[in-house]
Amino acid sequence: MGAAGQGQRITDGAEMFDDDDESTAVLRMVGKIIKGYRERAGLTQAELGAAIGYSEEQVSSVERGRRAPKEPFLDGADRVLGANGLISGLKKDVEEARYPKKVRDLAKLEREAVEICAYDNSVVNGLLQTEEYLRAMFGLRRPAFSEEEVEQLVAARLARQSIMDDKQMVPAFNFVHDEATLRRPVGGRMVLRRQLERLLEVGQMRNVEVQVLPLRCEDNAGLDGSFHLLRLKEGTTVGYRDVQLASRLISDRKEVQILELRYGIIRAQALTPRESSTFIEKLLGET
Repeated sequence: MGAAGQGQRITDGAEMFDDDDESTAVLRMVGKIIKGYRERAGLTQAELGAAIGYSEEQVSSVERGRRAPKEPFLDGADRVLGANGLISGLKKDVEEARYPKKVRDLAKLEREAVEICAYDNSVVNGLLQTEEYLRAMFGLRRPAFSEEEVEQLVAARLARQSIMDDKQMVPAFNFVHDEATLRRPVGGRMVLRRQLERLLEVGQMRNVEVQVLPLRCEDNAGLDGSFHLLRLKEGTTVGYRDVQLASRLISDRKEVQILELRYGIIRAQALTPRESSTFIEKLLGET
Protein backbone atom coordinates (compact mmCIF):
# COMPACT_ATOMS: atom_id res chain seq x y z
CA MET A 1 0.00 0.00 0.00
CA GLY A 2 2.97 2.36 -0.25
CA ALA A 3 3.69 4.98 2.40
CA ALA A 4 0.19 6.31 2.86
CA GLY A 5 -0.45 7.89 6.19
CA GLN A 6 3.11 9.18 6.76
CA GLY A 7 3.20 12.31 8.91
CA GLN A 8 -0.03 11.67 10.79
CA ARG A 9 -0.64 11.09 14.47
CA ILE A 10 -3.76 10.68 16.58
CA THR A 11 -4.69 12.80 19.57
CA ASP A 12 -7.65 12.48 21.90
CA GLY A 13 -9.87 14.87 20.03
CA ALA A 14 -9.04 14.84 16.35
CA GLU A 15 -6.61 13.52 13.83
CA MET A 16 -3.58 15.53 12.78
CA PHE A 17 -3.69 15.91 9.02
CA ASP A 18 -0.98 16.23 6.41
CA ASP A 19 -2.14 14.83 3.08
CA ASP A 20 -2.95 15.89 -0.47
CA ASP A 21 -4.50 19.13 -1.71
CA GLU A 22 -7.99 17.66 -2.20
CA SER A 23 -8.24 16.43 1.38
CA THR A 24 -6.77 19.66 2.71
CA ALA A 25 -9.43 21.62 0.83
CA VAL A 26 -12.19 19.47 2.35
CA LEU A 27 -10.92 19.96 5.89
CA ARG A 28 -10.49 23.70 5.40
CA MET A 29 -14.06 23.91 4.15
CA VAL A 30 -15.28 22.00 7.21
CA GLY A 31 -13.24 24.27 9.47
CA LYS A 32 -14.68 27.42 7.90
CA ILE A 33 -18.23 26.14 8.39
CA ILE A 34 -17.62 25.39 12.06
CA LYS A 35 -15.91 28.74 12.56
CA GLY A 36 -18.80 30.56 10.90
CA TYR A 37 -21.37 28.92 13.14
CA ARG A 38 -19.22 29.51 16.22
CA GLU A 39 -18.83 33.21 15.51
CA ARG A 40 -22.54 33.54 14.77
CA ALA A 41 -23.23 31.98 18.17
CA GLY A 42 -20.88 34.48 19.81
CA LEU A 43 -18.59 31.82 21.31
CA THR A 44 -14.82 31.80 21.55
CA GLN A 45 -12.82 28.73 20.57
CA ALA A 46 -12.21 28.04 24.25
CA GLU A 47 -15.92 28.28 25.04
CA LEU A 48 -16.89 25.95 22.21
CA GLY A 49 -14.20 23.50 23.25
CA ALA A 50 -15.37 23.50 26.86
CA ALA A 51 -18.96 22.94 25.76
CA ILE A 52 -18.15 19.88 23.64
CA GLY A 53 -15.25 18.45 25.65
CA TYR A 54 -12.22 19.54 23.61
CA SER A 55 -9.38 21.97 24.15
CA GLU A 56 -9.12 25.42 22.60
CA GLU A 57 -6.09 24.23 20.63
CA GLN A 58 -8.08 21.35 19.15
CA VAL A 59 -10.93 23.63 18.10
CA SER A 60 -8.42 26.04 16.56
CA SER A 61 -6.71 23.24 14.63
CA VAL A 62 -10.04 21.98 13.27
CA GLU A 63 -11.07 25.47 12.16
CA ARG A 64 -7.73 25.91 10.38
CA GLY A 65 -8.12 22.59 8.56
CA ARG A 66 -5.17 21.04 10.37
CA ARG A 67 -7.18 18.32 12.16
CA ALA A 68 -9.86 15.99 10.90
CA PRO A 69 -12.66 16.26 13.50
CA LYS A 70 -14.08 12.97 14.72
CA GLU A 71 -17.80 12.23 14.98
CA PRO A 72 -18.21 13.31 18.65
CA PHE A 73 -16.63 16.67 17.79
CA LEU A 74 -18.95 17.22 14.83
CA ASP A 75 -22.06 16.09 16.71
CA GLY A 76 -21.18 18.23 19.72
CA ALA A 77 -20.49 21.31 17.62
CA ASP A 78 -23.72 20.80 15.69
CA ARG A 79 -25.71 20.61 18.94
CA VAL A 80 -24.02 23.52 20.74
CA LEU A 81 -23.98 25.81 17.69
CA GLY A 82 -27.52 24.99 16.59
CA ALA A 83 -26.47 23.94 13.10
CA ASN A 84 -29.55 21.69 12.67
CA GLY A 85 -27.59 18.77 11.23
CA LEU A 86 -25.41 20.71 8.81
CA ILE A 87 -22.19 20.15 10.78
CA SER A 88 -23.08 16.55 11.66
CA GLY A 89 -23.79 16.00 7.99
CA LEU A 90 -20.13 16.59 7.18
CA LYS A 91 -19.07 13.24 8.69
CA LYS A 92 -18.83 11.41 5.37
CA ASP A 93 -16.72 14.17 3.80
CA VAL A 94 -14.35 14.20 6.76
CA GLU A 95 -14.12 10.40 6.87
CA GLU A 96 -13.19 10.15 3.20
CA ALA A 97 -10.64 12.94 3.59
CA ARG A 98 -8.81 10.79 6.16
CA TYR A 99 -8.11 8.04 3.64
CA PRO A 100 -5.00 8.02 1.42
CA LYS A 101 -5.67 9.66 -1.93
CA LYS A 102 -5.10 6.52 -3.97
CA VAL A 103 -7.65 4.68 -1.84
CA ARG A 104 -10.22 7.44 -2.38
CA ASP A 105 -9.56 7.47 -6.12
CA LEU A 106 -9.90 3.70 -6.43
CA ALA A 107 -13.05 3.65 -4.29
CA LYS A 108 -14.60 6.34 -6.51
CA LEU A 109 -13.88 4.31 -9.63
CA GLU A 110 -15.28 1.17 -8.02
CA ARG A 111 -18.52 3.00 -7.20
CA GLU A 112 -18.82 3.97 -10.89
CA ALA A 113 -18.15 0.45 -12.16
CA VAL A 114 -20.69 -2.04 -13.47
CA GLU A 115 -18.12 -4.82 -13.44
CA ILE A 116 -14.95 -5.27 -11.42
CA CYS A 117 -12.41 -7.94 -12.35
CA ALA A 118 -9.24 -8.65 -10.41
CA TYR A 119 -6.31 -11.03 -10.61
CA ASP A 120 -4.15 -11.44 -7.50
CA ASN A 121 -0.99 -13.48 -7.14
CA SER A 122 0.44 -12.28 -3.82
CA VAL A 123 -2.33 -11.78 -1.25
CA VAL A 124 -6.12 -12.11 -1.23
CA ASN A 125 -7.87 -9.26 -3.04
CA GLY A 126 -8.49 -6.22 -0.87
CA LEU A 127 -12.26 -6.23 -1.41
CA LEU A 128 -12.43 -9.73 0.07
CA GLN A 129 -10.00 -9.49 2.99
CA THR A 130 -11.28 -10.06 6.50
CA GLU A 131 -10.39 -7.42 9.07
CA GLU A 132 -8.01 -9.83 10.82
CA TYR A 133 -6.27 -10.66 7.54
CA LEU A 134 -5.78 -7.06 6.46
CA ARG A 135 -4.54 -6.03 9.93
CA ALA A 136 -1.97 -8.81 9.73
CA MET A 137 -1.04 -7.80 6.19
CA PHE A 138 -0.49 -4.15 7.08
CA GLY A 139 1.39 -5.29 10.17
CA LEU A 140 3.90 -7.15 7.99
CA ARG A 141 4.88 -4.03 6.08
CA ARG A 142 8.55 -2.98 6.34
CA PRO A 143 9.49 -0.32 7.28
CA ALA A 144 6.64 -0.80 9.73
CA PHE A 145 3.52 1.35 9.79
CA SER A 146 2.72 3.04 13.07
CA GLU A 147 -0.38 1.92 14.96
CA GLU A 148 -2.16 5.07 13.80
CA GLU A 149 -1.29 4.39 10.17
CA VAL A 150 -2.50 0.80 10.44
CA GLU A 151 -5.82 2.01 11.86
CA GLN A 152 -6.21 4.51 9.03
CA LEU A 153 -5.47 1.92 6.35
CA VAL A 154 -7.76 -0.66 7.93
CA ALA A 155 -10.62 1.85 8.07
CA ALA A 156 -10.04 2.84 4.44
CA ARG A 157 -9.98 -0.76 3.25
CA LEU A 158 -13.15 -1.68 5.16
CA ALA A 159 -14.89 1.39 3.75
CA ARG A 160 -13.98 0.25 0.22
CA GLN A 161 -15.46 -3.16 0.93
CA SER A 162 -18.90 -1.65 1.49
CA ILE A 163 -19.39 -1.79 -2.28
CA MET A 164 -19.79 -5.56 -1.92
CA ASP A 165 -22.97 -5.09 0.10
CA ASP A 166 -24.41 -2.04 -1.69
CA LYS A 167 -27.85 -3.26 -2.81
CA GLN A 168 -28.41 -0.19 -4.99
CA MET A 169 -25.28 -0.65 -7.13
CA VAL A 170 -24.80 -4.44 -7.40
CA PRO A 171 -21.89 -4.48 -9.86
CA ALA A 172 -20.64 -7.82 -11.18
CA PHE A 173 -17.42 -9.10 -9.61
CA ASN A 174 -14.94 -11.67 -10.82
CA PHE A 175 -11.87 -12.49 -8.75
CA VAL A 176 -9.11 -14.84 -9.84
CA HIS A 177 -6.60 -15.80 -7.16
CA ASP A 178 -3.36 -17.60 -7.73
CA GLU A 179 -3.26 -20.62 -5.43
CA ALA A 180 -0.26 -19.10 -3.66
CA THR A 181 -2.47 -16.33 -2.25
CA LEU A 182 -4.67 -18.96 -0.58
CA ARG A 183 -1.79 -20.87 0.96
CA ARG A 184 0.22 -17.93 2.31
CA PRO A 185 -0.52 -17.94 6.09
CA VAL A 186 -0.87 -14.19 6.56
CA GLY A 187 -1.67 -13.70 10.24
CA GLY A 188 -1.34 -17.39 11.05
CA ARG A 189 -3.50 -20.48 10.67
CA MET A 190 -6.74 -19.22 12.22
CA VAL A 191 -6.65 -15.94 10.31
CA LEU A 192 -6.11 -17.84 7.07
CA ARG A 193 -8.96 -20.24 7.89
CA ARG A 194 -11.37 -17.33 8.39
CA GLN A 195 -10.15 -15.77 5.15
CA LEU A 196 -10.80 -18.96 3.21
CA GLU A 197 -14.26 -19.15 4.77
CA ARG A 198 -14.87 -15.57 3.65
CA LEU A 199 -13.98 -16.49 0.06
CA LEU A 200 -16.47 -19.35 0.18
CA GLU A 201 -19.15 -17.00 1.55
CA VAL A 202 -18.76 -14.31 -1.11
CA GLY A 203 -18.54 -16.98 -3.79
CA GLN A 204 -22.19 -17.79 -3.02
CA MET A 205 -23.33 -14.26 -3.88
CA ARG A 206 -25.24 -14.02 -7.15
CA ASN A 207 -23.09 -11.20 -8.53
CA VAL A 208 -19.70 -12.62 -7.46
CA GLU A 209 -17.47 -15.24 -9.07
CA VAL A 210 -14.33 -16.47 -7.31
CA GLN A 211 -11.84 -18.52 -9.30
CA VAL A 212 -8.52 -20.16 -8.41
CA LEU A 213 -5.54 -20.59 -10.71
CA PRO A 214 -3.76 -23.69 -9.36
CA LEU A 215 0.02 -23.82 -9.04
CA ARG A 216 0.01 -27.07 -11.01
CA CYS A 217 -1.02 -25.18 -14.16
CA GLU A 218 1.93 -24.83 -16.50
CA ASP A 219 0.36 -21.81 -18.20
CA ASN A 220 -0.20 -18.59 -16.26
CA ALA A 221 -0.81 -15.35 -18.16
CA GLY A 222 -0.62 -13.38 -14.92
CA LEU A 223 3.04 -13.83 -14.03
CA ASP A 224 3.64 -10.09 -14.50
CA GLY A 225 1.62 -9.40 -11.34
CA SER A 226 -1.77 -8.46 -9.94
CA PHE A 227 -4.14 -6.00 -11.60
CA HIS A 228 -7.74 -4.78 -11.68
CA LEU A 229 -10.10 -4.05 -14.57
CA LEU A 230 -13.04 -1.74 -13.96
CA ARG A 231 -15.77 -1.43 -16.57
CA LEU A 232 -17.50 1.90 -15.97
CA LYS A 233 -21.12 2.92 -16.50
CA GLU A 234 -20.38 5.01 -19.57
CA GLY A 235 -18.87 2.01 -21.32
CA THR A 236 -15.14 2.64 -20.88
CA THR A 237 -12.74 0.28 -19.11
CA VAL A 238 -9.75 1.28 -17.01
CA GLY A 239 -7.01 -0.80 -15.43
CA TYR A 240 -5.36 -0.41 -12.05
CA ARG A 241 -2.10 -1.78 -10.69
CA ASP A 242 -0.78 -1.42 -7.15
CA VAL A 243 2.88 -2.35 -6.86
CA GLN A 244 5.67 -1.53 -4.43
CA LEU A 245 5.87 2.23 -3.74
CA ALA A 246 3.58 3.05 -6.66
CA SER A 247 0.00 2.73 -7.86
CA ARG A 248 -1.01 3.27 -11.44
CA LEU A 249 -4.33 3.93 -13.15
CA ILE A 250 -4.26 2.67 -16.73
CA SER A 251 -6.55 4.44 -19.20
CA ASP A 252 -4.58 4.16 -22.44
CA ARG A 253 -6.81 2.11 -24.71
CA LYS A 254 -4.04 -0.09 -26.11
CA GLU A 255 -2.76 -0.94 -22.64
CA VAL A 256 -6.28 -1.63 -21.39
CA GLN A 257 -6.85 -3.98 -24.33
CA ILE A 258 -3.71 -5.90 -23.37
CA LEU A 259 -5.00 -6.29 -19.80
CA GLU A 260 -8.45 -7.33 -21.03
CA LEU A 261 -6.91 -9.98 -23.28
CA ARG A 262 -4.63 -11.14 -20.49
CA TYR A 263 -7.49 -11.34 -18.00
CA GLY A 264 -9.61 -13.36 -20.38
CA ILE A 265 -6.78 -15.88 -20.74
CA ILE A 266 -6.26 -16.00 -16.97
CA ARG A 267 -9.95 -16.77 -16.42
CA ALA A 268 -9.79 -19.53 -19.00
CA GLN A 269 -6.70 -21.01 -17.35
CA ALA A 270 -8.28 -20.92 -13.89
CA LEU A 271 -10.70 -23.42 -12.40
CA THR A 272 -14.40 -22.69 -12.87
CA PRO A 273 -16.18 -20.99 -9.93
CA ARG A 274 -17.68 -24.32 -8.85
CA GLU A 275 -14.36 -26.14 -9.15
CA SER A 276 -12.71 -23.27 -7.30
CA SER A 277 -15.17 -23.53 -4.42
CA THR A 278 -14.35 -27.22 -4.08
CA PHE A 279 -10.64 -26.39 -4.24
CA ILE A 280 -10.94 -23.76 -1.47
CA GLU A 281 -12.93 -26.18 0.69
CA LYS A 282 -10.10 -28.69 0.30
CA LEU A 283 -7.53 -26.07 1.33
CA LEU A 284 -9.69 -25.14 4.32
CA GLY A 285 -9.71 -28.75 5.41
CA GLU A 286 -5.92 -28.83 5.22
CA THR A 287 -5.41 -25.58 7.11
